[in-house]
Amino acid sequence: MRNRRIKTAVSLVLILSMFLTVAICVPRVLAEGKEDQASNLLEELEFLQLVIEFVKANYVEEVDIQTLIDGAYKGVFEQLDPYSVYYTKEEYEDFDTQVNGTYEGIGIHITIRDDLVTVIAPIEGSPADKAGLKPGDKIIYVDDIDVRDYTLDQAASLMRGEPGTEVRLGIMREGEPGLLYFQIVRDRIEINTVKYEILEDNIGYIRITDFNEHVSKNVEDALEELDAKGITDIIIDLRNNPGGLLDEVVEIAENFIPEGPIVHIDRRNGERETHNSRLKELKYNLAVLVNEGSASASEIFAGAVQDTGAGVIIGTRTFGKGTVQTVLHLKNGGALKMTIARYLTPNERVIDGEGLTPDIIVENPYPAERYLDELAPIKGNRKPSRTVIGLDVLGAEQRLDVMGYEVGEVDGVFDGMLEEAVKQFQADNGLYSYGVLDLATQEKLQERFDEYIKQDDVDEQLQKAVEVLMNRQ
Repeated sequence: MRNRRIKTAVSLVLILSMFLTVAICVPRVLAEGKEDQASNLLEELEFLQLVIEFVKANYVEEVDIQTLIDGAYKGVFEQLDPYSVYYTKEEYEDFDTQVNGTYEGIGIHITIRDDLVTVIAPIEGSPADKAGLKPGDKIIYVDDIDVRDYTLDQAASLMRGEPGTEVRLGIMREGEPGLLYFQIVRDRIEINTVKYEILEDNIGYIRITDFNEHVSKNVEDALEELDAKGITDIIIDLRNNPGGLLDEVVEIAENFIPEGPIVHIDRRNGERETHNSRLKELKYNLAVLVNEGSASASEIFAGAVQDTGAGVIIGTRTFGKGTVQTVLHLKNGGALKMTIARYLTPNERVIDGEGLTPDIIVENPYPAERYLDELAPIKGNRKPSRTVIGLDVLGAEQRLDVMGYEVGEVDGVFDGMLEEAVKQFQADNGLYSYGVLDLATQEKLQERFDEYIKQDDVDEQLQKAVEVLMNRQ
């Protein structure tokens, strides 16, 4: 029966290339291919070849056969979870550069959540971060293209591009009545994964933004310097850290987790792989900061700290990505990234889809981010004065209003009250006070506004971490 069906399909392909009866016959033949899902894989692949050849020969427009083959490969992985992906050669090159810490785009980590492309976290200092994108934002449009049915790869490819080019994102954000739009200039993203400093009261602060292949070495360097200065109170900041390489987070954890399990890796066949710490004695008084943008490897670290009592976890509930992926390089230059296991904390807690609840829950108000959500741009391409209307006028009004200048109604109209506010701002900042938003005034206004909102920000999560460590001394 099966061989007869394949022969029939071959005959149909030959006949349909010459006659319009194709449209009647093809649906029946393709449907027959679904009948026996337990049939021999080789026969199924032969039938897939016939389908590809038929599309190549008869589709209304010419189609590249490699494109069809890549589409078939991708179709396999689209039946799996959002983290399992087939990469073409070009796509894998982009992925590899991200793992290595350098790529061209807007600087954002994304996933699929609720069937929508969702921001896990923007990379600190990236164009996406500076534009004000937040964890949990749903990306609906990329340059007016609706991406609600797009895969991660498809959406990401639209956002990648040459440095200096622009991309416009339409974002759905919880609590906002409509879409928010962001015009973002692409750049060459060089990910600085580790930053550290010494805070007041001799507290070491290490911020890890991504677990790439160099992060453990960077953390070791930071700890060496802190050790040399006798610092034992440490804050590890994993907020908005989307994760990364398992080996790297395990190596870092060995500096802080007492002897025993760091993470359990459970595979489909029931096999369990446990990564253990060999640390005989805890060296640091530790606090770990997390939020809704802390995912994957960040949750491995935080979960190990929480379960072993090696420190205190502070912030808000984490993202909840508890799966492990492996990458298989292919001879065609592409790669397969596939979920192969789930991880559990040392106490065998499941994180995937659940996240971690901190020991101390602290919300950050982030008033500056609220301002940035609403701001119109100041482009610096003209010099508005009285009676002029425009978005740049609105942007100036908004910034002056936030800083306490009397601008009247914030409506984008350059009226008399705004003119007086501009004059006062110019006088306050050593500029010629004549009420025109010239380029020097616009530049100074943006500079002063940036300084103002930084002063207005209070990092309550960090403050709490400092307080906790001080009380433990």
